[in-house]
Amino acid sequence: MTDSKPTSGNVPVPVTPAGATSGAPAGFPPASPAGRGMFGNQGTGDTSGFGGLVRQRQPIEDSPRPYGGYFDEVRDALEEAYPAFGEAIEHVVVDRDELTLHIRPERIAEVCQVMRDDAALRFELCSSVSGVDYLGADDRRLHVVYQLTSMTYRRRVRLEVAVTAEDPHVPSVTSVYPTADWQEREAYDMFGVVFDGHPALTRILMPDDWEGHPQRKDYPLGGVPVEYKGAEIPPPDKRRSYQ
Repeated sequence: MTDSKPTSGNVPVPVTPAGATSGAPAGFPPASPAGRGMFGNQGTGDTSGFGGLVRQRQPIEDSPRPYGGYFDEVRDALEEAYPAFGEAIEHVVVDRDELTLHIRPERIAEVCQVMRDDAALRFELCSSVSGVDYLGADDRRLHVVYQLTSMTYRRRVRLEVAVTAEDPHVPSVTSVYPTADWQEREAYDMFGVVFDGHPALTRILMPDDWEGHPQRKDYPLGGVPVEYKGAEIPPPDKRRSYQ
């Protein structure tokens, strides 16, 4: 199909569009060199460019003092109340206006006890216990994160511990914070972290006989042939003894 333009006598004359390819309504764009797609992508259908991005995890480093806000007070109060502070605390990090204390795994229950009971701290509530898998970015790839809240002083702090997948044992904090009961069970179920001293460390989301931990980053995505072993699922009161 061609365009037309008027002549001096106002009679339309056919004109071939600039850039038209003979015998085809539209030309194809030239192929990318070496088979590369948009943004240098190769080998997949991803044209967004995000598929090839790898975010490097930065090493954990202590933040310089003063931290600002109430963070210095919390750190100093814990050091004063807890004689083993130097051995137990690996790093003190302030990032994006949040305070994180990185704790040695074997000391987490002791630290929580002090955080709850000391008059200058009073972190009475553990609102969350969650797992994280830093596969390929940290030798101690499995992290457990505790969110503590002081109802007395209206403050928040995060505690974090790290263990290897080969020895994923962390002391339970349920004796200090009963709210951690089901949360530790979920972290065990999804990430395989074993909370020593938990009163009933059983799966909470997956069936009792499930193999593997679905939120680990090396867990296979899909392709599970049989989700529930056995043809009959018993009623809830017969599935497990809660004594």
